[in-house]
Amino acid sequence: MGILRLSHTDITAPDLDLAAAYYTEVLGLDLTERADDRLFLRGWDEPDHHCLTVRFDPRVGIDRVAFKLEHESDLEVFEQRLESAGCAVSRIGDGEEVGQGESIRFEAPSGHEIELVHDVHKVPGRLPLVNPPPYPEGLRGIAPPRSDHVLLLAEEVGEVSRFFMDVLDFGLTEQILSGAGHQIAAFLQRSGRPHDVAFVQGVSGGLHHVSFWVDDWDHVRRAADVLAFNGIPVDIGPTRHGITRGNTIYFFDPMGTRNEVFTGGYRADPDFPTITWTEDNLGRAIFYYEGKDNGRFLTVHT
Repeated sequence: MGILRLSHTDITAPDLDLAAAYYTEVLGLDLTERADDRLFLRGWDEPDHHCLTVRFDPRVGIDRVAFKLEHESDLEVFEQRLESAGCAVSRIGDGEEVGQGESIRFEAPSGHEIELVHDVHKVPGRLPLVNPPPYPEGLRGIAPPRSDHVLLLAEEVGEVSRFFMDVLDFGLTEQILSGAGHQIAAFLQRSGRPHDVAFVQGVSGGLHHVSFWVDDWDHVRRAADVLAFNGIPVDIGPTRHGITRGNTIYFFDPMGTRNEVFTGGYRADPDFPTITWTEDNLGRAIFYYEGKDNGRFLTVHT
């Protein structure tokens, strides 16, 4: 019983044609489907209908984050849990959303709309399931095989991390504590990766970045080449995090949503102990080589 992993992140953009060009030609996702007001995209090695949706809206922002459930019966279990925790839960019927079946939605203490879904439609992949090559021909751009995680903003990180642990059964892999002992960043997982979702201190309801997986450090460096060739400014990197031990590069899509390409890190087994970083080592925790954040990742309010 429970949540398997991140399913999809739903963002907004004021120009769907520009978003489609960027996310398919530069980032290199596959466009599974286009509706009147939305794009549905996925990595080349993902069997689900989408890992990212982009909805037309004059504002750049985030609609919701969805997590994949192992069993259909988990919907009722979590609905009861959430209602017991004081959350208003709404049911989304089968077929109401493109590419997926029934789901439940609720608001986390951080102000984000969260969705839990079991039935996400499968689509034919680029590789055969019998005797496949290691990667398909004809990849474009950075071409991440799959999504990895999402980083969200919350005014009270401790409150939302406890909610994800107590109600949704996430494990806390790493945290940053302020000098006063308050949790100012929390990294949480269900999939065995360093994190499926993370929260850092900021304006509740906000999005810091959406992250996509690549297979090794050379692919992170190649991502920098692709970005430079296409005139996409790099926010920071290629570099390495202290937290997660992962390799990274940050950049913005043309509408202003921050993306990350990520690889490396450790395997977080169910008994993985929580790693704690202290505020005096904040810079190395976030960007290990540089040893400083420069305000790109986390602004501490103690």
